[in-house]
Amino acid sequence: MGERLRRPRVILLAAAVLAATACTAGPEEGPREAGLPPTSGEDFTAQELDWGECDEGLPGAECTIYEVPLDYDDPDGERIEIAVKRFPAKGDDVIGSLLVNPGGPGGSGYDFVDHAPYVVSDAVRDRFDVVGFDPRGVGRSSPLVCLDAEGIDDLIGGVDEVEGDGDMSEVTEAELAELVEDSRGFVEACQANAPALMMHMGTADVARDMDVLRALLGDERLTYLGASYGTHIGAQYADQFPERVRALVLDGAVDPGQEQLDLSVAQATGFETALRSFVEDCLGLSDCPLGAPGDSVDDGVEVLRGFLADTAEEPLSNDMDDREVNRARAELGVLAALYSENWWPRVREGLTAGMEDGDGTVLMGLADDLYGREDLAAYENSTAALIAVNCSDSPSPRDVEAYVEAAAEAGEESPIFGPALAWGALPCAYWPEEAVAPAAELDAVGADPIMVVGTTRDSATPYAWSEALTEQLEPAFLVTRDGDGHTGYRMGDRCVDEIVDAYLIDLVVPEDGMACA
Repeated sequence: MGERLRRPRVILLAAAVLAATACTAGPEEGPREAGLPPTSGEDFTAQELDWGECDEGLPGAECTIYEVPLDYDDPDGERIEIAVKRFPAKGDDVIGSLLVNPGGPGGSGYDFVDHAPYVVSDAVRDRFDVVGFDPRGVGRSSPLVCLDAEGIDDLIGGVDEVEGDGDMSEVTEAELAELVEDSRGFVEACQANAPALMMHMGTADVARDMDVLRALLGDERLTYLGASYGTHIGAQYADQFPERVRALVLDGAVDPGQEQLDLSVAQATGFETALRSFVEDCLGLSDCPLGAPGDSVDDGVEVLRGFLADTAEEPLSNDMDDREVNRARAELGVLAALYSENWWPRVREGLTAGMEDGDGTVLMGLADDLYGREDLAAYENSTAALIAVNCSDSPSPRDVEAYVEAAAEAGEESPIFGPALAWGALPCAYWPEEAVAPAAELDAVGADPIMVVGTTRDSATPYAWSEALTEQLEPAFLVTRDGDGHTGYRMGDRCVDEIVDAYLIDLVVPEDGMACA
C-alpha cells in the first residue's frame, strides 16, 4: 500500500488506508484508442515493448517500460514512463496476460510479479503470463517523492509533544497545530519536488495507463487480479472500458462510494474486528502477554491499551537504530499483526518483550516491515504515492474541525487505531483542489461478470466494502471467505482458490453470494 510522510506529527497508520472513488468517463460511442480520449492525436499503442532481462527478482522474468501521457487531456504533452515486469506462462496453452496489482496505493506491481508462485496458483501460471506494473508515480514509474526517509520517520513517529497517554481521539491545541503543520508541510514538499506529477496521480489515470498496457501486450480484453487498493484500479477500469473486460478479480475490495475521510473512519471498524480476533486467539495460549485463558477479549484489549498508553510516556528501547519506540511506532507494530495470521506469533513476541523488558525492537521491526523501510528509496516514494492517490481520488473536507470530529468518531469504533486513521487523511485538506476528482459513481455497465472477493474479518478492507462494491458494479458477484487476514485468494482457503481459478481460466461464474467456510 503506499508512501510515508515526513515529520513527527501525523501517526500514519495509512499503510492500510485505501483510495476512495475517482472521476471516470463512461464508454464513448465508436472506437477509441487504448487509454486515451477519442480526441487524442497520439496513438500510444504504436509503441513496441522491448522485453529484456530484469536487473533483479524472479529468475525467468522479463522487464520493459512504456510511455503514457502525464495528462490525458494533453496527450501530446509531457510523457512519463511505466515500468513493467512479466513472468511468462509455464504451459503451452496460453490464454493471455494476467495483470496483477498488490494494493497500496503505492504498492509495486512490478515487484509483486516476483511472488507469482504464491500470488496465483500453478494452474493460473500455466495459462497466463503474470504481468505487473508500477502505477504512475510509484517505484520505477516516474516516482513521486516528497520527503526524505528521515522526514518520513519523523512523521510516522507521531506528534512531538504528546500529553497524557497519547490518545489522539482528543487533541490539545498544540497537538492540533503540529498535525496541521505537518500535513501542510507534506503537501508543500510535493509541490516543490513534483508540481506537475502530483496533479495527475488519480486512479482514473492509472486505469487508463493499464489499458494502454493491455493493448501493448496484445490482449483484446483485460484479465486482472487486484488486491486491496488494486480493486479500485480494477473497478475504475471496468467503468471506463467495460467492453474490454474479460475477467476481473477484485480481492479485499475498497468501497469507491465513500469520500477519503469517511473511508478512513469506516476502516477503523475493520481493524477493530481484526484486533479482537487476534486478542481472542492470543488469550487461548498459555504464554499470551495480554492475559490468560478464560480472560475476556475486552480484558485483553484493555491490557493492550494500557501498554500502549505507557509507551507514550516512556518509549521502549530499540536495538536497531536511534528511533525511540513510542506509542505511534508500537501501534504500527501491533497493526502489522492484523494483516495476516502468520504474523500473530511475532507480534506476541514483540508485546512480551515490550511489556517484560521494555524492549521495542520486535515491534519496531514489524512496523518497518509494514512500511517497507528496508529499502529507503521505496519507503520515501510509497508513502508519497499513498497520500497523493488518496487525496486525488475524491474530495476531502477543507475544514480541520471535520478531522477533529472524525478522529473522535473513529476512536469510538476503534479506540486504539481509529484516531490515527482519521488524522492520516489530514494532508488531503491541503491537496490542490484542481488535482482532486469529483465524487463519481462506478457501475461498469456493459462489462462481463466481475468477481469481488470479501473476507469476513479483513482488517484493512472491511467486509462491508466488498458488499458495497458488489452492489455498485452492475455485473459484479461476491465470493465470501469466512476468515482472518487481509484479502481472500491464496490465503489458505481451498474453496476460494478453486472458485477464483475456475473464473480466471474458464470464466466460470458461481452463484452470487457463494460463501466459503
